[in-house]
Amino acid sequence: MRSSSFQDDLTKERLLAAFLDGIYVKNLRQYTFERVTHIERQLLGIDLTLTHKTSGKSYHIDEKSQLDYINEDLPTFAFELSYLKKKKERLGWLFDQKKKTDFYALVTAIFQDDNEYSSCKITLVNRNRLIALLTNLGFQADTIKSHRTNGVHGKTTLPFLDPKTQGYLYLSKNNKVEQPLNLVLRLEWLLRSGVAKRLV
Repeated sequence: MRSSSFQDDLTKERLLAAFLDGIYVKNLRQYTFERVTHIERQLLGIDLTLTHKTSGKSYHIDEKSQLDYINEDLPTFAFELSYLKKKKERLGWLFDQKKKTDFYALVTAIFQDDNEYSSCKITLVNRNRLIALLTNLGFQADTIKSHRTNGVHGKTTLPFLDPKTQGYLYLSKNNKVEQPLNLVLRLEWLLRSGVAKRLV
């Protein structure tokens, strides 16, 4: 059962990657792009490399897709702060300094017709700008540890974020093995704050 589910997830990801490639070709004409297939580079937070045709400058893109929410248009996206592996806390991808990600491509509002992807939204988030914004607002690394230690399952508000218009913490303590602690942020706030741009 788990193997079948894993294979289904891989198939969905491959189909979505092919769909997204078509969008990149159409909307990023000033760039060439290379889809990364080496697992070592993917583990460094690189799914795609964009290279500007004129300047030659390259950017590492980490695609994050809401494949669990097909045919839904959620206003938020969850950024992983920490998770458990073999009962030990590990740093999530947002603040992991080993990651080489320059931009997150947040793929939301993924719609399907007859098992084929028909449309989606892609929001490009500048990782360094997002981290700087959160740090300037008062977010600290200790926040992650304290909320995992003292936190309860579900939503927790932060003093420097409006939970209705900006974001909040969410700890999946009871329903997921890895018990991820996520920072759930509103996409519109990221766009207004200048750390993100909508590609499509």
